[in-house]
Amino acid sequence: MPRAMGLDVGTKTIGVAISDELRMLAHPTCTVARSGVRKDTEVLLRLVREREVDHVVVGLPLELDGREERPARLARQIGEALGEAAGLPVAYVDERFSSVQAERRLLAAGLSRQRRKQVIDQEAAVILLQGWLDHGADVEEAG
Repeated sequence: MPRAMGLDVGTKTIGVAISDELRMLAHPTCTVARSGVRKDTEVLLRLVREREVDHVVVGLPLELDGREERPARLARQIGEALGEAAGLPVAYVDERFSSVQAERRLLAAGLSRQRRKQVIDQEAAVILLQGWLDHGADVEEAG
């Protein structure tokens, strides 16, 4: 059964989360070190194929006033490249506060600073993917 993939795209890393087969829960998967759009897309495409992903959800780090500046354009660039390469629909969700929420969750779980740094992008991807799984009709679709 196909799964959905969530991406928290940053300037240095991409946090990846993948849903279970029933699309009820998002799970942290890995953190990809950024190497440029083409190489990043190749790595993500391998994950899409290995995990039988049929939908991609990309977080857009919008400005507080809702504008899309460089970080959001970069996230769209990754989403569009992956969607085109994989032939999959891509949803974009507002993820302005996902990193803050991820940090709070990891602190509450008692993770050390070093461990939080290793998994925060994955946790942010979990938060945005879970939001899409819970409220998928409320997002922008492209693809």
